[in-house]
Amino acid sequence: MSKAKDEMRKEYRRKDLGKGVRGKYFERVSKGTNLVLLDKTVAKAFPTSAAVNEALIGLLALTEQTSRITSRSSGRAKVRR
Repeated sequence: MSKAKDEMRKEYRRKDLGKGVRGKYFERVSKGTNLVLLDKTVAKAFPTSAAVNEALIGLLALTEQTSRITSRSSGRAKVRR
């Protein structure tokens, strides 16, 4: 097995490839994606995007329930002086 060279193959010609534009699709891609790098421990616990989404949606639902409970109870807990 030979080492890969840092050259183009003979069948490719630079002039056939056209002029490259750095970041040509960056704005379009960044609008349509929410790529997040997970910690190794989290990635091991949630191996698929569906598993991550399910866990986060559950967490959002829990925070909504908790905020409703807290806002109701905080009105009753006031002490008049």
